[in-house]
Amino acid sequence: MATSMTTDEPPSSRSSGKSRSGEKNWLEKLLGAFSAEPKSRDELLDIIKDAAENQLVDAEALSIIEGALDVSSQQVREIMIPRSQMVVVSLQDKPEEFLPKIIESGHSRFPVIGESVDDIRGILLAKDLLPLVLKGVKEFQLEDIIRPANIIPESKRLNILLREFRENRYHMAVVIDEYGGVSGVVTIEDILEEIVGEIEDETDEEEADSFIRKVGDNDFIVKALTPIEDFNHYFDCELSDEEFDTVGGLVMQSFGHLPGRDEVTRLGNFTFRVLYADNRQVHLLRVSRMMNAE
Repeated sequence: MATSMTTDEPPSSRSSGKSRSGEKNWLEKLLGAFSAEPKSRDELLDIIKDAAENQLVDAEALSIIEGALDVSSQQVREIMIPRSQMVVVSLQDKPEEFLPKIIESGHSRFPVIGESVDDIRGILLAKDLLPLVLKGVKEFQLEDIIRPANIIPESKRLNILLREFRENRYHMAVVIDEYGGVSGVVTIEDILEEIVGEIEDETDEEEADSFIRKVGDNDFIVKALTPIEDFNHYFDCELSDEEFDTVGGLVMQSFGHLPGRDEVTRLGNFTFRVLYADNRQVHLLRVSRMMNAE
């Protein structure tokens, strides 16, 4: 008797293969793409996005991968903190001059300059000041505690700089332009934020929520960038915002020149004393409201 042979797969095998066909097709596409090597960044991203659609990669991981790919093609000039926004300490400053600036800024590292911003002498770490402050040391030389500054060009790629940050264990670099002038600074946090998104800490939250800080019954620390509208709302007053948007603009107009530390002017029922100003603009003010003001 002739026996018949069949090559049919068991039903369970057939149903299993059918139910996983979508996964197989995607895996074959993934393996095939990598075996042939993606020809462009867009092709690679398409593969990763397919993985996200198939829930093999979540949305957060996809965002991080995209950020990491972007970093490999970005240059320092695209994310650096520009020169005009740098918070620097002068080598000639005394502790009573630079400590308020350090406390108010909330930063942990500061470029230290000589005669000008282009004359970078080193980097001051706030933590290096702590032992001196705790010991009550009032007279010391900044040049004795500052650390060497890392100087980089605007054209350096971010992925290379990130590797240097990690290998050399430093967190800030001073950026120079093609003529050797300082154009800004960049930190390891700036690069990481390009990959994982904005990194906020309690200091960032405080700065975002408030430009005005009360320090006494009738004394306030006010950032020069405070919008006049916010100032008026806080103090229930009516300083003019027709010509300027910020308190710093009004103060500069009142002085008629770029004021220096401790110069005082009056606007309405308020006196403004300059706490910190550089050779470009006013940054920080101490504001007192007159007691007999209505």
